[in-house]
Amino acid sequence: MSNPEIAGIRALLAASPSGLSYQDLRLVYDGLGSQFPTAEDVTLTADTAGNVAVEWTSTPGAAKDRAILYLHGGGYVIGSILSHRHLAAELGRSAGTQTLAVDYRLAPEHPFPAAVEDALEGYKHLLAKGFKPQNIAIAGDSAGGGLTVATLLAIRDAGLAQPACGYCISPWVDLEGVGGSMTSKAAEDPMVQYEALAAWAGMYAPNDVRAPLVSPIHADLRGIAPLLIQVGSAETLLDDSIRLAGVAGAAEVSVRTEVWPEMIHVWHFFFPVLTDARKALADAGAYIKAAMA
Repeated sequence: MSNPEIAGIRALLAASPSGLSYQDLRLVYDGLGSQFPTAEDVTLTADTAGNVAVEWTSTPGAAKDRAILYLHGGGYVIGSILSHRHLAAELGRSAGTQTLAVDYRLAPEHPFPAAVEDALEGYKHLLAKGFKPQNIAIAGDSAGGGLTVATLLAIRDAGLAQPACGYCISPWVDLEGVGGSMTSKAAEDPMVQYEALAAWAGMYAPNDVRAPLVSPIHADLRGIAPLLIQVGSAETLLDDSIRLAGVAGAAEVSVRTEVWPEMIHVWHFFFPVLTDARKALADAGAYIKAAMA
């Protein structure tokens, strides 16, 4: 690897404990997020969308009539508002919007369709607050990237207007894990391996991992909002992004797909210490601004 910043992040990840239960991993993931606190100029406001805990983040100059609905990653089993607060806030800064992060229910305590239901509730909450669909974007990383697409489908199927766009960071859209990069990139990926994904897929969707709202790679995507997909070249989930772009494009959905050399799964998470993460978020912010305009 020629990128010294990525090498440092790989070393950080290599030092993380292994063989933990999902309960312990939740604590570890939140702890990793706390290593990158939100900037001092970020305003945090707790709220609820129905029975779902949500959190607003806002930075100076954020448009009061524009918002990003953010869906965190973590394989539908770990992750929270706390783990991804810094990322949600910085994406909002890049796009010049507020961000509403959804603390959706996690598996195995709450399997599918709990996460989709909670994400849809977050979107309805924005509409109830007076945000126009064309001034809303939905974004998420990893499982949250797959959930972004599933939420767009749930919005369509509920007869609601689509938001301006969807933004998928290293999305997990095939819970079967049959993409070729699942094995060809296994030696390069320091974060995501088939065994863990298969276990979490079984927790989230014990009945059918191929259901369209579970694995949107199998969905009819016609009528959903335009998509921006960003993925790293060193990811086992690289093929998830490439295949998603193909399925969406075949369904007449406008798609922009970016493969970032040397980048690992959800490199955006490390933006305080990673130049390419800041560049990716800046590009995404510009895309969201243009979609809303």
